[in-house]
Amino acid sequence: MRPISIAGRPVYAMFLPVAVVCFAGTVATDLAYRGSDGNLIWLNFSSWLLAAGLLFGAVALVLMLVDAIRGLGWAGPLLLLVAWIVELFNSFIHARDGWTAVVPAGLLLSLAGALLVLVSGWLSYSARNAAVRDRR
Repeated sequence: MRPISIAGRPVYAMFLPVAVVCFAGTVATDLAYRGSDGNLIWLNFSSWLLAAGLLFGAVALVLMLVDAIRGLGWAGPLLLLVAWIVELFNSFIHARDGWTAVVPAGLLLSLAGALLVLVSGWLSYSARNAAVRDRR
C-alpha cells in the first residue's frame, strides 16, 4: 500500500517538516529567552512557532492517520499525536505571563515535543521506505 501522494511524494511529507522546524525553533527561542534574562520577543517568537507547528502538525497528523488506516503502520502517527498533545500543553504554558511561561516547564515541554516529532518523522519515513521496498 502506498501513502497518499502527489507526483510520487507522500502529502504528509510536505507538512511534517514544517512542524519539525517550528518545534525545534521553539526550543531555540526558549533557550534564547532563558539566556536573555526575559526579553519578551523570544517568548513571542516561541508562541508563534508553536502555533505554526501545531497547525502544520495537525494537517500532517490527519494525513498520516489516513495512511495508517490504509495499512502503513501506526508508530509514526501515534507518536506524532503524542508530540502534538505535548506541544498543545506547551502552548498553554507559553500563554502564561513572565518568566514562568518558559522556565522551566515550557523549555522541558519544548524539548520533549521536538524530540517526539523528530522520532515520529523518522519512523514515518522508515515505514514509507519499507513500503516502497516491498512494492518492488
